[in-house]
Amino acid sequence: MSVDQIKRLVPALDVSGSARFPVLGGLMQPRAGTARHDAVAWGYARGADRRGVDIIENCEVTGFLRDGHRVTGVTTTRGEIRAKKVALAVAGSTGRVMQLAGISRMPIESHVLQAFVSESLKPAIDTVLTFGMGHFYVSQSDKGGLVYGGDLDGYNSYAQRGSLPIVDEVMSEMLALFPGFARVRMLRSWGGLCDMTMDGSPIITTGPLPGMYLNCGWCYGGFKATPASGWCFAHTIARDEPHEFNAPFTLDRFYRGLIIDDKGQGANPRLH
Repeated sequence: MSVDQIKRLVPALDVSGSARFPVLGGLMQPRAGTARHDAVAWGYARGADRRGVDIIENCEVTGFLRDGHRVTGVTTTRGEIRAKKVALAVAGSTGRVMQLAGISRMPIESHVLQAFVSESLKPAIDTVLTFGMGHFYVSQSDKGGLVYGGDLDGYNSYAQRGSLPIVDEVMSEMLALFPGFARVRMLRSWGGLCDMTMDGSPIITTGPLPGMYLNCGWCYGGFKATPASGWCFAHTIARDEPHEFNAPFTLDRFYRGLIIDDKGQGANPRLH
């Protein structure tokens, strides 16, 4: 897209020559869009419930039941649950839960990723805008709030709260692009845990213990990858072997040196 095309699409964007990061052009994916995370999660939950899946809320896993090396269930704050197959998909808590199974080392790190919502505004942005120079994104919700965020906090943490330097960085990038938003007030912020793998690609595999199945390491892409991830994971659980789509995404690829390196940034999650 040319600068003129971008300006027509997003009039509030600063495309002047005096901008901190001058805009020289852009790319557009017309088929892209947004979805409310909580609505999607509840949609999947309702669909699973209609198909006979028991969803137990407020029930923390405290350990694993074992028959030798084989995992035969879990212990929870509400009792034991026995099963022939146990699947783990716990995002940023993967390392902690795997420790309960006696696996102390994993090729992942947990980092905080912050997001922000502003007070409600009249319609100002009717698209999703991302800015590669600063790793910034913004869109406007149905309620009028600007939903925006940036990069990882860059340090290991299990705390679901972020640091102020990232807040300052994201706000600076927002104003570099949209100086007119300078007086808009931030309504709320939150931090979510991302399990960053050592090659920027996920792990969907059988094991590492018999009776266990693992889905983790989605880095930034967990929510958007949910449909494909779940489909491949279900195939892996049902057949005890991966689908051809997730066959390379094994846990032992790190041991064997067959990293996928999808992000192209190597074995340093803080740089992802």
